[in-house]
Amino acid sequence: MTAVEAGNDDIRRIEAEALPTRFARGWHCLGLSEKFKDGEPHTVNAFGQKLVVFQSGDGRINVLDAYCRHMGGDLSQGTIKGDEIACPFHDWRWGGDGRCKKIPYSRRVPLRARTAAWTTMDQDGLLFVWNDPEGNPPPPEVTIPRIEGATRDDWTDWVWTETIVNTNCREVVDNVVDMAHFFYVHYSFPTYFKNIFEGHVATQIMKGTGRQDTRPPAKDGEPRLLGNDSAASYHGPSFMIDDLTYHYDTMDINSVLINAHYPIDATSFVLHSGIIVQRTDKLSGPAADEMARKMSSFILKGFDQDVQIWKNKARIDNPLLCEEDGPVYQLRRWYEQFYVDVADVRPEMVERFEFELDTTRPVEAWKKEVEENLARKAAELSASTGRPA
Repeated sequence: MTAVEAGNDDIRRIEAEALPTRFARGWHCLGLSEKFKDGEPHTVNAFGQKLVVFQSGDGRINVLDAYCRHMGGDLSQGTIKGDEIACPFHDWRWGGDGRCKKIPYSRRVPLRARTAAWTTMDQDGLLFVWNDPEGNPPPPEVTIPRIEGATRDDWTDWVWTETIVNTNCREVVDNVVDMAHFFYVHYSFPTYFKNIFEGHVATQIMKGTGRQDTRPPAKDGEPRLLGNDSAASYHGPSFMIDDLTYHYDTMDINSVLINAHYPIDATSFVLHSGIIVQRTDKLSGPAADEMARKMSSFILKGFDQDVQIWKNKARIDNPLLCEEDGPVYQLRRWYEQFYVDVADVRPEMVERFEFELDTTRPVEAWKKEVEENLARKAAELSASTGRPA
């Protein structure tokens, strides 16, 4: 008997509504602010449209709709003149507030000469832009917190990467509650996992070790990794700060990892990762800079592993969960607050929710799998060398 003959009631159907037509309300990071301070206009495709980002003569970084309201010229191909961006078509001058300030060949500027302008924030070496489909300014309670070490000499500079991912950005946010994928996709070994959602913040607290069966042994003289502690919080829909400590047999390494994104459109987003590392007596000068680069490379490999999954998976609104899966539905309920009008935010979207996952069964299963893999590798090595395992 085929599945069809057995009847549809026996089949779990994947449900997926149409992708949202609006983009999340909140602060979005466009990357390192220094990138936009070179005296040139920059094109950024975000929120389903083309934007121009430029630093005016007063030092402020501005974000406008890229298309001139006069005859549609592309301002991102224009020139910065003083505090304005000049359109390459007819030299109309647009200020960071979205108002046309000057038309060189005209006696006066039309009263309605205004374009869309985004609120920006330059903080900790990062440029943020505020998006709100309702057009409201950012309330003070959703301000991105300052990042420890980002502007201090005893920490490294940012090591930053940028990747375009061709899927909806909900996929990356789902990782907040997905403990099991860290073992199977990223080859880490979670031993503790907890989520806390409250207001506009979603937190993941995780402790773990590396998988001995998937990493090469430490070379002589190299520190041996024992484990890591992570406290990662999304502040709004798209900017995650992760206080990440790696424990080695000779020292601890404190770092701050940024996982951020902004939507290009409904089916693609720009994924950012950035990391800084604290300098210590055991990790100073160039050694700390090199460690930050190595950690960035390792984290980028992890993102690449995620991207391979996202490229091939189906969008699913009704995931079938087992007891050891995280609070996926509760996270998505929290995430929904950024896609509705402020007046439509329900209490259950922002009320405090805590969930500590019981790791007993996963840890038992994963320890067994790691031991079996190590035993198999030892047997294969013995067979190839003729030496006892």
